[in-house]
Amino acid sequence: MRALARYRAMVTTPLIDDDALDDLEREFVGRVRGRVLEIGAGDGANFGAFDPDVQWQGLEPDAKRRAELATRAREWKHEAVPLDAHAERIPLPDASVDAVVGTYVLCSVGDPAAALAEVLRVLVPGGRVVFVDHVLAPPRTLKRAVQRVATPISKRVCHGCHWDRDTERTLAEAGFIGRDIRRLRVRSMPFGPVPMLLFDGRAPGGVEA
Repeated sequence: MRALARYRAMVTTPLIDDDALDDLEREFVGRVRGRVLEIGAGDGANFGAFDPDVQWQGLEPDAKRRAELATRAREWKHEAVPLDAHAERIPLPDASVDAVVGTYVLCSVGDPAAALAEVLRVLVPGGRVVFVDHVLAPPRTLKRAVQRVATPISKRVCHGCHWDRDTERTLAEAGFIGRDIRRLRVRSMPFGPVPMLLFDGRAPGGVEA
């Protein structure tokens, strides 16, 4: 029965390619409005997806990436200087942003629970969150076994990346309320599709739109 349940979970989870994933990421990121904090903003790959009227503020702990991020922020006419900080300690006041975005960030932060607690703190009540990340594969699958083996290596050589995090569960435990949750599989070789999560949700409180 467990094997059948795993099989059903896999066949009912949409299988897409990288181009389709890119389109979905841009759609989700493009939903945020107002004062937007992007944690782990990297070198600014999401700038083209944001609504042009957002008041963007980026956070990036890696110095080389942050320098490129600052350059690209100016090119996209964003006035805020990227913050030199980790998501576990966001140097912003309570309830100071309307939305938080993180793409491929919760896989690499040192303490996801602490980072999400900080996200809740800086968000206004009911504020929006958009997260995109690769996530833990179903139990007793080859993909999960590969993730367990790969993670000790990837977290040392890929900016702390963990392939085996149950991010949807972590978001729920932090108190976020999902409004549009997409669980996908993205084609990949040689070990099979990569499980992905796209999460559009909100913080507790406020008035739901």
